[in-house]
Order: sequence, then structure tokens, then C-alpha cells
Amino acid sequence: MDDEFFMKLALEEARKAFLLGEVPVGAVVVHKGEMIASGYNQVEMKKDASFHAEMVALKQAAEVLGGWRLQECTLYCTLEPCCMCAGSMYLFRIASLVWGAPDLRHGANGSLVDLFTIDHPIHAVSIKGGVMQEECGQILKEFFQKRRGEKDV
Repeated sequence: MDDEFFMKLALEEARKAFLLGEVPVGAVVVHKGEMIASGYNQVEMKKDASFHAEMVALKQAAEVLGGWRLQECTLYCTLEPCCMCAGSMYLFRIASLVWGAPDLRHGANGSLVDLFTIDHPIHAVSIKGGVMQEECGQILKEFFQKRRGEKDV
């Protein structure tokens, strides 16, 4: 299994969000080569700004593993995480993050700010960005064009 394999699973989660009228972001958590949790944006449905795909997947992974320390886990997300989600990755002790498309408005790995360059006293997150960037960006583009009533994709 490689990064593209798991990013495709995250994209499947993003498609679920798209169909529900949510911003199409998906995430999966992988532990020792196996997907153990998944999530998609549910902000509008739950009427709660904390229901980002990453947060849903991280909470589910902690439940599956029976604890909040996810030190042997990788989080795959279709969009560069925001500050809330980046902070949660430190708190959950995620080992690594793989993300797809940059988030120019809220991205916390260099697009807006870079929280991951700050030396954390007890934890570091390994990061790989831009995996399947075109595919991850395309679903967002289609969503917002549809939302605005544009015809050209």
C-alpha cells in the first residue's frame, strides 16, 4: 500500500461530503498499514465548525485503538489542514500527515501559516504534501462551481 492508495480512500470520503452538500474534504487514519478510521466534513450537517474530516477521523481512530495517542498512525487528508486540525494532530500525537491540495485560505502547513515548522517540545509530525494534488483540488473546484451555479468545470 502506498500514499496514493490511501489518498484515494480519503477522496472517497470527500465524495460523500460532496453528495451531502458539505465542502468535499475527506480523511483516513492508517495504523500499521491498515485503514482504521475515516471521516468527511460534516460542518453544515452538525452545525459545528469542529466537524472537519480530520477531526472526525482522529476521534474515530482513538476510539478504535482505545486511546488518544496515535503515535503509530498516519493521517491522509485531501486538503492541507487548518490550524485547528494541525493542532489536534500534535495533541493526538499523529506520527505523519499526508495531504493533497493546498488550502490558500486556511492552510496550516505553509499556505496561510506553518504550524509544523515550530519546534514542539515533545512531538514532531512527518509531513508530505501535494499527494494527488490535482484530483484533490478538482473535487473542491467542482463543488464550489456547482454551489455558485457555474456551468463550466
